[in-house]
Amino acid sequence: MSQINGIDPDLVVLGIESSCDDTSAAVLRGNRLLSNVIAGQKVHEEYGGVVPELASRAHLKNIVPVVNSAVKRAGIELSDIDAIAYTRGPGLLGSLLVGTSFTKGLAEGLGIPMVDVNHLQAHVLAHFIQEGDTDREVPSFPFLCLLVSGGNSQIILVKSPLEMEIIGKTIDDAAGEAFDKCANVMGLGYPGGPVVNKLGNIGNPDAFTFAKPHIEGYDYSFSGLKTSFLYTLRDRLEADRHFVQNNKEDLCASLQKTIVDILMQKLLKASKELRIDTIAVAGGVSANSALRDAFIKHGEKSGSQVFIPPFAYTTDNAAMVAMAGAFRYAQGARSTLADPPYSRVVI
Repeated sequence: MSQINGIDPDLVVLGIESSCDDTSAAVLRGNRLLSNVIAGQKVHEEYGGVVPELASRAHLKNIVPVVNSAVKRAGIELSDIDAIAYTRGPGLLGSLLVGTSFTKGLAEGLGIPMVDVNHLQAHVLAHFIQEGDTDREVPSFPFLCLLVSGGNSQIILVKSPLEMEIIGKTIDDAAGEAFDKCANVMGLGYPGGPVVNKLGNIGNPDAFTFAKPHIEGYDYSFSGLKTSFLYTLRDRLEADRHFVQNNKEDLCASLQKTIVDILMQKLLKASKELRIDTIAVAGGVSANSALRDAFIKHGEKSGSQVFIPPFAYTTDNAAMVAMAGAFRYAQGARSTLADPPYSRVVI
């Protein structure tokens, strides 16, 4: 069989992801997914955010059964694995240490190579995963990818599977962080993004107007929006203490519309000025239905190619790590036992 984007179609890669609070393992043959198992951590909900120490302990508990399940569901044996791809960073250092240490031990025991993966690049490359017997269309290079999550809001120029350049980024809060913080002040719990999405879909997106930043170039800022939202609540609650409860759907819809408008404005500005009409979205916030609809509408209106990941690849998952690892393996990248995880990095 011929190679797929430089990847041997018979190459079997085990992917391991542990950058935050999801423990995940996946098996890929070539670019085709055989299994993808994710164990979440409910323990953080009562704290309103991820607690690093608790996350590390949960990874220790979950990683062995998750890997065993991924291998079993893929219908392979450990001896069939050619390489292990793992998230080396960025992320929570304690969580990354669990995945990194497990990978090193397993790879050493099996006598197979390791490939370290940048978590952010993996989100972008999730678009190249294939499932089942039918291939879905994938982006052609170069393309622009909007990477949006709780910790990142970036516009990435993707020149090749291994050559990416951040051309725009948030200078303060990320889009996902803005969703979560605004949801928190409304008492909607954590994580707030999915709740805002659900309520926003039945609200009036034009009911309230919130501040939009004026930032040069392709960079983002969401701190002003967050402040504008908080001031709106403060002022309205002085007149009506039931304001949030009586208007939560419209508040969520207006907040969601504002964030999506900010994200799309900069992305489309970059697309026009760089003359790149292939755009993609990735990361946790790419599950937001309003953002997905904005991509679809832009594609229909402009004729541009737009790529939206399946919901399974929007959250942190090992399938994307295995995909990025397969690309890197094909280019000769290898990791050693001396390579430590890292908490911060740019693409």
